[in-house]
Amino acid sequence: MKNTAVKLDQTLVAQAVTKYIRIAPRKMRLVLAIIVRKPVSEAFSILANTKKKAARLVTKTLKSAVANAVQKKLDEDRLFIRLAFADGGPSLKRFLPRAMGRADNILKRTTHLTLVVEEGKNKIVDSGSLNQGKASKSQKTKQKKEAAQAA
Repeated sequence: MKNTAVKLDQTLVAQAVTKYIRIAPRKMRLVLAIIVRKPVSEAFSILANTKKKAARLVTKTLKSAVANAVQKKLDEDRLFIRLAFADGGPSLKRFLPRAMGRADNILKRTTHLTLVVEEGKNKIVDSGSLNQGKASKSQKTKQKKEAAQAA
C-alpha cells in the first residue's frame, strides 16, 4: 500500500492506494458505493457487516488512509470518505481447454483501489449536504415545507 497526502480543493486530505488487488473492479465498486461520503467510523461498521471479499480489502486500505490522516495531524473523529474508486489493473490471461482442440480465454482481472479521506467540519457529516446543492425535487419541497412551518 502506498500512502500520500495531497491538497484537494484547498483542503488537506489523506489518500491510500492499493494496487494489483486480485479481484475484479466491478465487484469492488459494489462495496465502494455503500461507503462513499460516509464518516469513517460508520464505514468501518458497514464493512465489518458486509459479507464480501472486497469489504475485507477495502477495510485494509481504509485503515491505511486513516493512519495517514492521523500522521498528517487530522482529527480522526471528523474524517469522512471523500472519494473511493476502483480502477482496472492489468488482467492475467488464462486459457480454458474446450472440445475439439479449441480454447476459451479467461481474464483474471485486477484492481487499483484509491481511497481519499477528508476532515469534515462537524463530528458527524451529513451526507445530504455533500450533494453540493444538487437536491432532488422532493428534497426541495421538504425543505420549503420545513421553512414554512418554522416561519
